[in-house]
Amino acid sequence: MNLDLENLKTFLIDAKKQTYANGDAGLTKLTRQCSKDYQFEKEIDGKLFSYHDTYFGTGKFAGEEVVYVDGICVWTMVYYGASKDESLSGQIYNLCLRPALMNVGEDKDVLSLRGPKSFKNGDFTYTFSSKGDLLNFEGKEEIFFKNKKVYQLICCGGEIL
Repeated sequence: MNLDLENLKTFLIDAKKQTYANGDAGLTKLTRQCSKDYQFEKEIDGKLFSYHDTYFGTGKFAGEEVVYVDGICVWTMVYYGASKDESLSGQIYNLCLRPALMNVGEDKDVLSLRGPKSFKNGDFTYTFSSKGDLLNFEGKEEIFFKNKKVYQLICCGGEIL
């Protein structure tokens, strides 16, 4: 399948803003034991794009995002993240991570995979860096509280043939 990168990018931005990043988004039916799952679908140019995000854990977690076009798996991202200060976990996710992720796609200096290159909310600072393109990439996300690193996520992925 010839993957249209602009459609993929547009879809990923919509999907991410409608799932985990959006604190009001509901979980879908579990796909595996102990998983947390989000789904989003949208038709673009006559093709059905489907997004599925499955992750495990909370303070330390791992997951995978998959995009299907007309039922064919075309793209994935795998990730592992951890809060480094359990006393701040709730604040990290609700005051910094989710608000930062709602800005996905607004910063052209990084791929539209997570949030912007930088985001600040009170004493929290979020950063995201990426290498490559949507077909083959790696990224690193960090959150600092008063200049001390309290969270990190590593991701990688790309096109599936």
